[in-house]
Amino acid sequence: MKLRLTTFAAPSRFYTASGVLVPWFWALTLTLGLVGLYVGFAIAPTDFQQGEAYRIIFIHVPAAWMSMLIYLVMAFWAALGWMLNARMASMFARALAPTGALFTFLALWTGALWGKPTWGTWWVWDARLTSEFILLLMYLGYIALTEAIDDPRRAANAGALLALVGAVNVPIIYFSVRWWNTLHQGSSISMSAAPKMVSTMLTSMLLMTLCFWAYSFAVVLTRARAIVLEQESDTDWVRALTHAEGSR
Repeated sequence: MKLRLTTFAAPSRFYTASGVLVPWFWALTLTLGLVGLYVGFAIAPTDFQQGEAYRIIFIHVPAAWMSMLIYLVMAFWAALGWMLNARMASMFARALAPTGALFTFLALWTGALWGKPTWGTWWVWDARLTSEFILLLMYLGYIALTEAIDDPRRAANAGALLALVGAVNVPIIYFSVRWWNTLHQGSSISMSAAPKMVSTMLTSMLLMTLCFWAYSFAVVLTRARAIVLEQESDTDWVRALTHAEGSR
């Protein structure tokens, strides 16, 4: 079979291919997570300013990155499904939302754990924190809206509009520490400058980022497969699949 960009646009093909990939992504998640946590918590040195408390960044920073990235990816697939009436794109956007919300909550929670010993408080209405909290509300709003509408097409279109509006918040989160006098510290990693941390710290952070990537693929593909079965339940291939699994 010749692969094209639209090869897996058909739900039946996506379901088959994703079933093969999911176990590999789970294996990558476990491997990268164990190695990343070991490097970050056992090998990386203690920070001379923040002490041991700084180690929360090995979870906090990758989670914050993923929260923003997943939202943009969700908005892209939602818009694609809206403009091209592509069912699989809309289903994939719907599958991304809970994982993005999870990473956003994780970023806020670990940020609070980090902020207490560093700033002396669990929460401040800082520009970065506030815009990240708004991102969580956008995720939850998208999930609530798409679940509240029974018709899948109408739900996908309404969700796409909300996702596109919310995408404006992502650059605000990223650039907030530059645009405003914010309590949140600036970026430790920049595309235009050398990293402001030792190599073991950077290695752990990148390993945990890859771990979260792999986890996202594993969970989102699994959830998308469930959505496909739900929305394609009246098709012949799903009936045949259900019959084959039931006869085992």
